[in-house]
Amino acid sequence: MLQTEIERTQALQPAIAAPRLDLYQGIHKAMRAMMADTLAALGAADAADDASMEQALAKLEELIALCAGHLDHENRFVHPAIEARRPGVTHSVAEDHLDHETSLDELRAGMRAVRRASGVIRAAVLDRLYRRLALFVADNFVHMEREEEVHNAALWDAYTDAELAGVHDRIVAGIPPAKMMAYLRWIIPSVPHGERVGMLAGMQQNAPEGVFEAQLDIARSTLPQAEWIKLATALNFSPLQTSMRS
Repeated sequence: MLQTEIERTQALQPAIAAPRLDLYQGIHKAMRAMMADTLAALGAADAADDASMEQALAKLEELIALCAGHLDHENRFVHPAIEARRPGVTHSVAEDHLDHETSLDELRAGMRAVRRASGVIRAAVLDRLYRRLALFVADNFVHMEREEEVHNAALWDAYTDAELAGVHDRIVAGIPPAKMMAYLRWIIPSVPHGERVGMLAGMQQNAPEGVFEAQLDIARSTLPQAEWIKLATALNFSPLQTSMRS
C-alpha cells in the first residue's frame, strides 16, 4: 500500500510542478463542505422543536438545489466537452448522475414526510432522512473523486487551459446571480488563499458594479478574521472598509 502511494505521488510530480486548470476543484471543495455541514445539521436537529427542524431542512433544501444545479452544469457543459474528444469516458459517471437525480427526489420526499409527521413518528422519520442523506453524501464523495481522477485526466489530455477556461466561462454565464452567490458562500471559504485571490481579482476587474461588493460581503462574513484581512490586503483595500466606495 505504501509503495503504491509513493508511486502515485511520483507520477503526480509533473502535474504538481505545472498545475492545470481544474474545472472540478473549487466547486467540489464547496460541495463537500456543504454536504458535511448539512449532514451535521440534520443529525443535530430536534424533531420536537419546529424551529430547529426547519433550520436543518432549509439547509437540506439549499443543498438539494445546488446539487441539482451542479449536476446540470456537468451534464450540459463538462460531459459534452469530454465526449467530443474522448468518447465513452463519461458513461459510468453519467449513470451516477441519473442515480443522484433519483436520490435528490428521495431526499425531497423525505423532507415532505418529516414535515407531515408529528411526535415520536417525526423523530423516526427525521432519523431516516438523516441516514439517507449520509448515504448520498458518501456516494458523492466517491463520485467526485472519480471525476477528479478520470475526467480531469481526459480533459487535460484533450484540451488546453485556454479551452478549459472557455468551458468554465460558459458554465458561469449560465448560472443566475442568486444561485452564483449561493455557490460562492461555500466556494470562498473552501479554497486556499491563493485561489481566493485569483478568483476575486478576476471578479474585481470584470464584475458589474455592485456584484463584486456582494462577493466581498460573502468573503467578509464567511472567512475567519485573519483570512479576511489577508484577502483584503491582497486585493489592495482596507479590510475595515464596509464598501469599495468607502
